[in-house]
Amino acid sequence: MPIASVRLRTLVVTLALGLMVAGCGINAIPTQEEKAKAGWSEVLNQYQRRSDLIPNLVETVKGFAQQERDVLTAVVEARAKATQIRVDASTITNPEAFKRFQDAQSALSGAIGRLLAVAEAYPQLKSNQNFLTLQAQLEGTENRIAVARRDYIEAVRLYNTELRTVPGVIWATLLYRNNKPMETFTISEEQMRTPRVRFN
Repeated sequence: MPIASVRLRTLVVTLALGLMVAGCGINAIPTQEEKAKAGWSEVLNQYQRRSDLIPNLVETVKGFAQQERDVLTAVVEARAKATQIRVDASTITNPEAFKRFQDAQSALSGAIGRLLAVAEAYPQLKSNQNFLTLQAQLEGTENRIAVARRDYIEAVRLYNTELRTVPGVIWATLLYRNNKPMETFTISEEQMRTPRVRFN
């Protein structure tokens, strides 16, 4: 058998094996991991946007509702706690760190909700253009956060599924041993409770 023929066969077999390996999911884990990390970055961007809006909102409310010090202080403190939590790429694979981040963001959401509820008692505040603009921006940001979280949750679902199903579990065992399942957002028990409605 001529050497050229052997080389050609070797090349064809190598290419065929390469295509089979590429087609059977060897790249799926890193691809899904990068999508999930990109989704996480978008979540963080939207939370940062919300955090940047809060000081202006607090100052606007403070101008109209000086007596609401407790609510204003709660928002400022919740924002401070949320921004003090160190977040990096390892947060999404660390259940404790992820829970601390989620709890801080939930506390901030609750404090903002109470602040906006206070505005209902102040007609001048509700008609202030600066407050209305900030409120609209905050509502838009909350919608963006919801969309970013939804997209992140879906990306994590695909990534975690890839780590646990065939052929991904094989590749995870052979090549991606350091890849861990990622954390996803949950709803607190308080948020899951059905509100009690009472009619007098």
